[in-house]
Order: sequence, then structure tokens, then C-alpha cells
Amino acid sequence: QVQLVESGGGLVQPGGSLRLSCAASGFTFSNYYMYWARQAPGKGPEWVSAINPGAGATRYADSVKGRFTISRDNAKNTLYLQMNSLKPEDTALYYCARARAGWGIDLSQYDYWGQGTQVTVSS
Repeated sequence: QVQLVESGGGLVQPGGSLRLSCAASGFTFSNYYMYWARQAPGKGPEWVSAINPGAGATRYADSVKGRFTISRDNAKNTLYLQMNSLKPEDTALYYCARARAGWGIDLSQYDYWGQGTQVTVSS
């Protein structure tokens, strides 16, 4: 069955970096757009970034543009999110998700989500 398993979260100081990973299984990873979304405490889920199946195109929310980089390794069925210059407002549960097409700004397009990995940015 389809599985998306995130890892790499943790506690980091403001200005620090983390690299999230999402291991995918149970489907043909290279056929799908992949996404990162996040949910901060007391808020609704928010789209963060997207990457197309061939890894040739990416999109970012304005709040993370220039600080986060999405990438994928189709040979390893793994999605990544490199997060630099982290801010306290980046604190959230980070999810990876998939869809057949589209940049995924509308989260209702996703048909599978992972369980999430917690990122906490605090001094």
C-alpha cells in the first residue's frame, strides 16, 4: 500500500538548518508530483513547496522562498526539504504528500499524506 514516511525533524535554534526526508513506497514515485505542507499549532495546514515528477520544476510559498529547497531522488523514492535560515514561525508539523498533477496549492488535491515530522525553531 502507499506509504509516505517523513523524518529529519527536530529542535533547532533560529538561523539554523534542517533537512527533512520523505521515504515513499507502494507506488511509482516518479509518476507523481510531490509536496511539503505544514501545520503550525492552532492553525490550518499550509502549502510549503512542490516539485514535478521529473524534478525539473519547483514552487515555493512566499514565506519560505529563498530559504527552503525541495528536491527528489526518483532512484531512491525519496523527497527532501532543505530548510535554512529557520525562523520561529517555521515551527510546525511538516508533511509530505502526493498528487497526480498540479502544484498542490489546494491541499484537497492530495490523495495521500505522511504522518508528519515535527520541526521546532526556538532558542
